[in-house]
Amino acid sequence: MNIALLRVSNLRCFESLDFAPGPGVNWLVGANGTGKTTLLEAAYLLSHGRSFRAGGRSAPARHGAPGFTIYAELQGRRRGVHRLGLTRREDRWQARMDGVDLVTLAPLFEACPVVCFGPESLSLILGPAEERRNFLDWSVFHVEHESLEIWRRWRRGLRQRNSLLRANAADSMFEPWEHDLAVLAERIHRMRGECLASLEPFLVEEASWLVPELGHVQVAYRPGWNEASGLAAELASQRRRDREHGYTQRGPHRADWMLHFSRISQREHLSRGQAKAIALVCALAQVRWLEKHTGEYPLLCLDDLSSELDEDHATKVVAWLTGKPLQSWLTATSRPRQGDSRAQMFHVEHVGLSQA
Repeated sequence: MNIALLRVSNLRCFESLDFAPGPGVNWLVGANGTGKTTLLEAAYLLSHGRSFRAGGRSAPARHGAPGFTIYAELQGRRRGVHRLGLTRREDRWQARMDGVDLVTLAPLFEACPVVCFGPESLSLILGPAEERRNFLDWSVFHVEHESLEIWRRWRRGLRQRNSLLRANAADSMFEPWEHDLAVLAERIHRMRGECLASLEPFLVEEASWLVPELGHVQVAYRPGWNEASGLAAELASQRRRDREHGYTQRGPHRADWMLHFSRISQREHLSRGQAKAIALVCALAQVRWLEKHTGEYPLLCLDDLSSELDEDHATKVVAWLTGKPLQSWLTATSRPRQGDSRAQMFHVEHVGLSQA
């Protein structure tokens, strides 16, 4: 999948900007604060419905504007050509695809997969479990589209059980909800497990060349409850403690997964540089995994690669991109000294963008 045209209006520093990247490597070069990352963020919003930046799920509109709009024209080998529109006003999303208003953002997410690596990616390795669940569930969605509805049903049931806990309701009122939650949890667990099992070979392969000094890698996954007893039984046995806390402490919303390296005993022993490199391993593995399972490469966005990785690792990544039928956007503060001679170069300034 390639983005042939990206148009943003009133997003962060840009009043209006058109970006027509090439199908391969695209460098966005400019001083700090000129809006390079905002272009990556715009594509990511189309793919995830949230920003990858810290400080909020949605990117802010330009100062004084009531909201922002993102428009993109996509070209895909399997999906064909699509026109996407996404508007944020008054904390509400409005989306269109090929001229048709959308009830949900899910069709945009499916049509425009974007994988991003940048300063915030460190949290995938060293941050809370929610970051790793989001990474995994986004992958699951692209091969199991029904997963989105299953998660919606799970969250509705979870909210209902939490309401019963806080209201100190009778035990009999919990049983039907806990039964339904257990059924949904098993489906979520199955999809996640299958996804991780098929993703693991890509993680192993990417780690072997990017961070060989860490040794062999294995994936560990915890579903969020004791599989031997089953979630329904565990929810019943935990009901008294959950009443005291006012929320449900077992279930797929408490799941986690992680990478174990043979030469690092605990993730807390990783340096920040090692953790960043491992986060990049996850991003590159996800890119290849998506291409295998969907027939399309996603857009790969690499934000300020040279400041996030040492020169040797950054050079390896640029070489990895060279020759692949994959569209990538890379930001930098200065023109790269080496790389694919066919790469396109764009200079980004506060007033706009020009091709170098």
